[in-house]
Amino acid sequence: MPKIALQRRKFMPIQGEIPSPLNPPSGCHFHPRCPIATEHCRRTRPQLREIASGHVHACLNVEAL
Repeated sequence: MPKIALQRRKFMPIQGEIPSPLNPPSGCHFHPRCPIATEHCRRTRPQLREIASGHVHACLNVEAL
């Protein structure tokens, strides 16, 4: 019988406060809580991009993930 090898990702809780929806941060709205945010993230709001059929992302540093 075939066996399924499951991979588990290490759980990393997101740090920081959730930004106010009434006064969101500039650029990427997630940059204050993102561990890989750059100055570019603070200035530029990412657009949604399709990475696979039915799957999208909005990250300027997706290659770093």
